[in-house]
Amino acid sequence: MLQVRDAVSGGRAIVDALIANGVDIVFGLPGAQTYPLFDALALSTDHIRTFSARHEQASGYMAFGYARSTGRPGVFSVVPGPGVLNAGAALITALGCCAPVLLITGNVPSTFEGRGRGHLHEIPDQLGLLRRMTKWSARIERVEDAPALVNEAFRQMLTGRPGPVALEMAWDTMAETAVVEPLGAAILPSPLEPDAAAIEAAARLLLAARRPMIMTGSGAQHAAAEVRALAALLNAPVTALRGGRGIVAESEPLGLSSAVAHRLYPETDVVLGIGTRLELPTMRWAGMMTYHEHLPGGRKLVRIDIDPEEMVRLKADAPVVADAKTGVRALIEAIGRSPMGVAKRDGAAIQAEIEAAKAAVESEIVKVQPEVGYLEAIRTALPDDGFFLTELCQVGFASYFAWDARQPRTYVSEGYQGTLGYGFPTALGVKVANPDRKVVAVCGDGGFMFGVQELATAAQEGIGVVVVVFDNGAYGNVRRDQRTRFEGRFIASELRNPDFPKVAEAFGIKAYSVASPSDLATVLPAALASEETALIHVAVPRDSEASPWPLIHPAL
Repeated sequence: MLQVRDAVSGGRAIVDALIANGVDIVFGLPGAQTYPLFDALALSTDHIRTFSARHEQASGYMAFGYARSTGRPGVFSVVPGPGVLNAGAALITALGCCAPVLLITGNVPSTFEGRGRGHLHEIPDQLGLLRRMTKWSARIERVEDAPALVNEAFRQMLTGRPGPVALEMAWDTMAETAVVEPLGAAILPSPLEPDAAAIEAAARLLLAARRPMIMTGSGAQHAAAEVRALAALLNAPVTALRGGRGIVAESEPLGLSSAVAHRLYPETDVVLGIGTRLELPTMRWAGMMTYHEHLPGGRKLVRIDIDPEEMVRLKADAPVVADAKTGVRALIEAIGRSPMGVAKRDGAAIQAEIEAAKAAVESEIVKVQPEVGYLEAIRTALPDDGFFLTELCQVGFASYFAWDARQPRTYVSEGYQGTLGYGFPTALGVKVANPDRKVVAVCGDGGFMFGVQELATAAQEGIGVVVVVFDNGAYGNVRRDQRTRFEGRFIASELRNPDFPKVAEAFGIKAYSVASPSDLATVLPAALASEETALIHVAVPRDSEASPWPLIHPAL
């Protein structure tokens, strides 16, 4: 006898499809257009835990933090219109950082679509807007279509270059009911295998190189073991600016900070970029205002990237379109069977050059105070597998070259979008995804105020993040530029701040006040050990911080 399935709402059909794809965490803020979705989540607490937030942008960044720290999809839901716009910064950050994030939202009732009548939360062509901020977006027109379109969202999100996707469903459709045929989880294609001839060409360039350098990005995070093996085989140092940090620790013999890499770059003859846009040699070291179609300086470039468009944006001498893991494995095999052998290089001499460069740059890094002192205090207290969240503040910028990320994905940055205020809500998502690991977020006073309300989320949801707020009473970068480039004409850069410890305590959160790196070194271990949310307020005299920018934007 055939079993008759019960009719379910559009919201329930979406939730069932999420569960089929292994989702057990959703972040979000409910509203009228998404009530059926959140009611389905309320009925599915044995499969999915829903974390609320106090702002849609925070919901998006929590999903981003979940995805960025794990490589797994981060899912969130907000209302259409202003909710989607509020969350837009998180979507474009995920796009820039290649993070798999899924937004589920509503829309005006289907009969109002495109009519411009001014229905609640209506904006012109929301789907068109989403398609410009994401890798892929679609509308679920019928309840019965939900499983197939959720699965397609997962395929788009996780196939090729990962990125954010979005699904919208009209207000009335989400509440309608229908009999829905479940499809199970999305079936993902196998990773793209590299072209054999391209691998051989890349191997020949690297085998002949005198001083190769490897640069990694977000696309190499899942290939750490392979990258380390290739680096050892080539005796080539490895560096990264943001997304590729932690694949090789900078304290290891072949690990380089971006500042040390810059010092060694003049002798580099071949660059191998793995899952990276190569921002260091094409922008940071070559000027931010000039677009380069080829690697500047006449060096040879080998690229391994899963996105074929990358080979158009920055042309390589040996382009390899492939997943980082499969591409590097193939490259190792090609080098191993080549009769050329690795070009004769004096390994001891190379290591001596690296050590000399590290020592020389360290003498410059230690001058970036007090930022580097605070970073050293955090690095000492944070376990190797703990997560460090940067922010658009002086300590965050200094971490670009003065933080030793010791494991993949543990250095969570804002990427090229540079969204002020992303850090604290992202840290909450990181902790939700990694409840047994420590999480520290550094924030400036200006950026922290973008998401200060999420202290309520941390307290309500029991998310044990330590946030260190550096309070210099200013948007520090803006004020420095106004002082040094615009004859001290300060405008809109000075801040009147609240008493941050009292604000934290008003939310029931433990707070500390410190004024030096040694003070931070004293209180941070206890804050981390408590496994509760804590705020550490750091008083920093205005204009007292050394500029980190000469080491981020050095001139060759």
